[in-house]
Amino acid sequence: MPVAHIFTHVAFENAGTLAELLLQRGYALHQHDACTLDWDRVIPEEPGLWLVMGGPIGVYEQQRYPFLSAEIAALRRRLQAQRPLLGICLGAQLIAAALGARVHPGTAGKELGWAPLMAGEDLSRAPWFAPLVATDVAVLHWHGDTWERPAGVWHLASTPRYPEQAFALGRHTLALQFHPEVDAQHLQSWYVGHACELTAAGIDVVHLRHTSEQHAAALRRACVAALGAWLDQL
Repeated sequence: MPVAHIFTHVAFENAGTLAELLLQRGYALHQHDACTLDWDRVIPEEPGLWLVMGGPIGVYEQQRYPFLSAEIAALRRRLQAQRPLLGICLGAQLIAAALGARVHPGTAGKELGWAPLMAGEDLSRAPWFAPLVATDVAVLHWHGDTWERPAGVWHLASTPRYPEQAFALGRHTLALQFHPEVDAQHLQSWYVGHACELTAAGIDVVHLRHTSEQHAAALRRACVAALGAWLDQL
C-alpha cells in the first residue's frame, strides 16, 4: 500500500479534497503537525508521497519559528533524493526556499479570494496541469508572500498580481501557491481560524463564503483531474 505523509502547520489547513483523492487511490495517510514534529527523526529519503500544506507564517520567520529551518532542511534532502513532493501555499514556499530561492512578502499586497489562473510559459511540458488553468475554473488564492523562481523548474501558472503561482521540478515535485484542495464546507473553518487576517485585509466573510459556494465544485473537479493525473505520472 502506498503511503502519503501530510504535514500541516495549522490543523484546519488540511489536505481536503487531496486526502479523498489519495484514499481512493489506495494510499495510507499519515498526518503530522510540522510545528511540533521532531524533524531529526524524519527520514526524507523514504518512499511514498509528502504533502506540505499551508499556514499563516512566512518562510523568512525562522528566528520566530525555528522548526522552519529543520523543515526546509528535510525538504532539501527529499528534493535531492527526487522523492514525490507536493507543496501548497506555505508548503510551496518552503520547497522554493529548499531549492535556494528567495521567498519574501509580495509588493502587490495580499491575494485573497477566488480568481482564475493563467497558463505559465512551461505548461506544455506538464499537460496534466491544464484543468486548473481552464477558463471556467477559479482557484482560491490566500497569500501575501511570493518567491523568486528557482532555477531549473517548469513555470506552470501565473496571475496578473503574482506571476509565480505554480512550478514543477521534473516529475516528482509540484509547488502550488494557490489552494486546489478546498471545498465550500472545508472553508468554514478557515473563516474562523483566519478571522483576524480577513478583518485586517478588509475582506467581507459573507461575500467570500458566497463566492466559495459558486466556485468550489468546479475547482474540486479540476483538482481531481489535474492532481490525479500528476499522481499517475509519478
